[in-house]
Amino acid sequence: MDLWAQGSAPGDVNLTQLQQEPCVDGWSYSKDIYQSTLVTEFDLVCHDEWKQPFTASVFYAGVTCGSLFSGELSDKFGRKPILFATMAVQTLFTFFQVFADSWILFTVLLFFNGLGQMSNFVAALVLGAEILTGHARVMYSSLATNSAFALGYMMLPLFAYFLRDWRGLLLGLAVPGLAYIPMWWLIPESPRWLLFQGKVKEAEAIIKKAARWNKIPVPQNTFDQFVVPEKEQEKAKKNYSVLDLFKTSTIRITTLNLFFIWFIMFLAYYGLNLNTSQLHPNPYLSCFISALVEIPAYTCSWLILRKFPRRASIIAALCVGAAPLYFIQLVPKDMPTLALIVEMTAKFSFTAGTCFMFTYTSELYPTPLRNTATGTCSMMSRIGSCVAPFILKLSVFLKFLPHITIASLALFAASFSVFIPESFGHPLPETMEQMATRERIHCPCQRKKEPIRTMVPAEDPL
Repeated sequence: MDLWAQGSAPGDVNLTQLQQEPCVDGWSYSKDIYQSTLVTEFDLVCHDEWKQPFTASVFYAGVTCGSLFSGELSDKFGRKPILFATMAVQTLFTFFQVFADSWILFTVLLFFNGLGQMSNFVAALVLGAEILTGHARVMYSSLATNSAFALGYMMLPLFAYFLRDWRGLLLGLAVPGLAYIPMWWLIPESPRWLLFQGKVKEAEAIIKKAARWNKIPVPQNTFDQFVVPEKEQEKAKKNYSVLDLFKTSTIRITTLNLFFIWFIMFLAYYGLNLNTSQLHPNPYLSCFISALVEIPAYTCSWLILRKFPRRASIIAALCVGAAPLYFIQLVPKDMPTLALIVEMTAKFSFTAGTCFMFTYTSELYPTPLRNTATGTCSMMSRIGSCVAPFILKLSVFLKFLPHITIASLALFAASFSVFIPESFGHPLPETMEQMATRERIHCPCQRKKEPIRTMVPAEDPL
């Protein structure tokens, strides 16, 4: 088409008013950085460009569903079976995606891939938190699990650099899943879950095996004093569900507050992560730097969780993360490095806060609901991650409006954190009654309940 057919000068041409025609001869894509991507494979451009963000949304939809249902299944059938089942789902569907010959098939398989992606993380987190005790549990649920996530995140651009074809990259991500097969015989079931199910002998066998591995005297009759009252035995046979997170007013208030805090914490984390992801023109290096900055945040969170109350730590993370976002608009335009440092300070705080939330939630809820609660809260965090890109779009109205919005929501969430019970220095609760009697800030007009006798002796063997 001749752009100058109307005889206008080049400066007078309005390209938006020119007639356009679709590309009928296909597309030629640059291979300077990538050999093949989903976009180049299935031509997700022009009128099909909407499929790019939709593909990510489908994946997060799978993650959301998996987080919700896997927690309930884990509380019903055990931590270990669900952990390995979700690992198998993620590995198998990642492998199946390699052979997808259409965008629709790839997207369907991606949804099922998402079902296992966050579910195995939550199952592993809860399983380790219930096996370990004291500082070992805090270190595992904060530093170990999250640093492992960051390490995998850092390895992703390395894989992508050498495997520049999307099918080869997926195959490279699927094959390591086979390494989990021999771990079935190494990782035990949660003794706490077994005890709640009345399987005392099996729980005892795990403790004795651990003692032999650590070359310490094997405890005898570890759970002789552990007597489950008849009322609790009936409850153990009950199939708990998400609805039990709202059963009583005390648990309902805690659950709703946690939902909101998880939502805001991860909205802030993913919002800043997306906004600071282009740290370098090289996409591989940019991805690596984005992952690298999380290591010191997770280390800091572990040190804080060892010494400080959980509730205060959450409030501090939200407030410290909000403050730089208010001041970033005061940074001169000719100092982009300073603006980046200010924004990364906020990301550091929110990253540590996400680590706090996993540890805090696993310590608040009783054994029959621990995985359900953590998985459901994780589902709320995924909704926050889906909302984050839309918050960033507010910059079209005002450049720093996304920062102001995230900071204001963070301060609002900090005010809700005050009313969640403290878990620092307390053993993991085993029953709903134990959770209900946790220390919390009460309304002056609310009468505190008398402590309820628990099913676990004062000296918790776990």
